[in-house]
Amino acid sequence: MRKSIQFLFLAFVAAALASCDMFNKNTPSYSLSDLQGKWLEDGTQHYVRFTTESAADLKAGYLWGYEWDLDDSQGLEVLESDVLADKHGNGWFMYQLSADELLEINKMNQGWADIPKVYVVTALNSSRLTYYLKGYKNEKVSFTKQ
Repeated sequence: MRKSIQFLFLAFVAAALASCDMFNKNTPSYSLSDLQGKWLEDGTQHYVRFTTESAADLKAGYLWGYEWDLDDSQGLEVLESDVLADKHGNGWFMYQLSADELLEINKMNQGWADIPKVYVVTALNSSRLTYYLKGYKNEKVSFTKQ
């Protein structure tokens, strides 16, 4: 009987310690309002806009975003107006920010495919965004808010 009580006491102590903050991973949480807006990738002409427009008709809890690139060095210049002309086609993605993860689901024209990408946000404030594609920690991408 005494051993059972000791075992229960030890189990209780272990459970209490496991729930302590010192054992929990402290994941940073970023503000959706800081993310929303127009961003320019550092050293490029690649733009991303995170809108406030809900994508609930396709996926609850997601918002719409889109991207374009003004680099015409290979004749591939894409203007923001080009992307807006094909609402929710190529260049568009649905996004959701949760703690330090930014989930993007990229849309392809004519319903071909949805391509999910998970980014880990390492910095986000009203003027700066830095993240990396999950699994590629050494390949950080940074943006400045426009």
